[in-house]
Amino acid sequence: MQELLWTVNNLTLRDGIDIGLVALLFFAVSFLFRGTQAIALLRGTLFVLVLLILVSGVFQLQALRWLLSNSLFVMAVAIPVIFQPELRRALERLGRGGLFFGQVASDDTNQQVIENICTAAERLAERKHGALIVLERESTLQEYIRTGVHLNSDVTAPLLLTIFWPKTDLHDGAVIVNRQGRLSAAAAVLPLSASRNLPGKKQGLRHRAALGISEVSDAVCVLVSEETGRIAIANGGRMIVRVDIKRLRTILYALYGLHADQDPQAKRTWREQLLAWIDHLTP
Repeated sequence: MQELLWTVNNLTLRDGIDIGLVALLFFAVSFLFRGTQAIALLRGTLFVLVLLILVSGVFQLQALRWLLSNSLFVMAVAIPVIFQPELRRALERLGRGGLFFGQVASDDTNQQVIENICTAAERLAERKHGALIVLERESTLQEYIRTGVHLNSDVTAPLLLTIFWPKTDLHDGAVIVNRQGRLSAAAAVLPLSASRNLPGKKQGLRHRAALGISEVSDAVCVLVSEETGRIAIANGGRMIVRVDIKRLRTILYALYGLHADQDPQAKRTWREQLLAWIDHLTP
């Protein structure tokens, strides 16, 4: 404790700048793992490491301190190996200029996407056409987008109905909508869940795929059963079955922080509201 107080009392401006640059460097490195599946593993590793350092320092455990100091080299070699896929994707994003300035869809775009998905889900349920629609959120789904057929198109109900028509080549697989509100890929392959706690006794591969992608990411999955025509939604490793259209719309709006009964006038910008007020006063 005395060493820590001595260090704080003797800090200079140069030391403060040095510490700030190091903190900024760690903050920038954190973007390499943000939105990846490795973020939970990284947090757990850092938590255990910091806890061991504090314990060894407070109780003066020499053996534990020696072990930690000699394990830094091993960790420096192990981290690039463990997080190799995440590092590679992050460097690719950095090369495309999308690491720190990734675009996200506006509320209007998200609302249009939700409405088109709900319209398509209702029609698909009536026809008993199986469907699996994945909505990308914070966690990137690029590795699964690569497994499908790239489309990069607007999300519309007719397009979804066409993709999931049983006689088309793209109906078997998942449709992935990226965080910009664009339909990135169709016929994508998703990881299957190994959970035995699936709701219902007869759940097919679509249900396991929807639950699987929700377990490894924060994506939202909307699926329509080909056997029963029932709609289900999966998120966070959990699945809600037998969802009607009204409830589906409410859940999707809530997950995106929107309101299903939102007044269109409330969504106008302050400039549009000011111009409307001026027009109202003008005789």
